[in-house]
Amino acid sequence: MSSFEGNFWDVRYSNEEFIYGKEPNSFFKEQIDKLQPGKLLMLGEGEGRNAVYAAKKGWRVDAFDFSSAAKKKALNWAEQNNVVLNYTVSNLIDYTPKNEFYDAAGLIFIHLNPENSHIVFHRLSEALVPKGKIIMEVFSKNQLGKTSGGPQDLSVLYSVDEIKNYFYLLNIIKLEERTVLLNEGKHHAGEACVISFIGEKR
Repeated sequence: MSSFEGNFWDVRYSNEEFIYGKEPNSFFKEQIDKLQPGKLLMLGEGEGRNAVYAAKKGWRVDAFDFSSAAKKKALNWAEQNNVVLNYTVSNLIDYTPKNEFYDAAGLIFIHLNPENSHIVFHRLSEALVPKGKIIMEVFSKNQLGKTSGGPQDLSVLYSVDEIKNYFYLLNIIKLEERTVLLNEGKHHAGEACVISFIGEKR
């Protein structure tokens, strides 16, 4: 996700095909499996692959995206998996979560400009309870020029130092840039440069 314009994403999500697949992001799955289920916030959750996986593990999930087409698919997918999502269509800049409310939050391939990243990520940090964790995977600046996914705009790709600065309220549990092989539908396929981050609220 790299834009606040909902029309692009409504068109992309309007097909029956799950464009990023139905399986959760592998890093998200690996990390959420380590945590005791509680209240989870998923921003830019799209078609619900990560939220539904977490809900099946016992998490109470609040999901947000600005695409109504994505919400429809996510809720249908949740119903097929016999779980419930609280899914809201909202512009992320206009959304302010409750302070110290969530046990964990997921940010999987959300790409915002620096100003909006600062606003959204700061609010997200404040929404965590003490010891609450953020699970994040995004494309790094070294993804520029690759065809395996993500925006081709350096200003909305991330560096390790930027992630560290945005989440200054958190203790860093894991923060690394790495090369992975994506297999998440036709839009996330192939060798990719990502940043994987786990932060814990102080």
